Amino acid sequence: MILFKKNLQKFVLLVYLFSLPFSLIYAEVKPCPPGTICNPISQDSLNGLIKTLLEGVLRIGIPLVALSIIYCGFLFVSARGNSEKITKAKDALLYTLIGAAVLLGSWAIAKLISDTVFAL
Repeated sequence: MILFKKNLQKFVLLVYLFSLPFSLIYAEVKPCPPGTICNPISQDSLNGLIKTLLEGVLRIGIPLVALSIIYCGFLFVSARGNSEKITKAKDALLYTLIGAAVLLGSWAIAKLISDTVFAL
């Protein structure tokens, strides 16, 4: 069982790492004139920088949350009625949902602050 968990974790990590570049295909890249140093983030304000960073974190975090929920499902199925393993699976699901709430909450708070600042 431990070998299955390690192999599953490696498999999930490899699938995610190989699929990550495909999610960045449509990233907007501005050409840089020869002999100059360009800003790789393409943002001139703190608000734009925070927005770009949060979008990057969300692009990476949301698939991780989905994979974590699937992994929690495997933990529940593999528990087979063992109360200790079910408790561990419940804890893993709880922490996954808390992480998802923090991830999406950070975006909501940043959006709220940004809209408030622009309204002033």
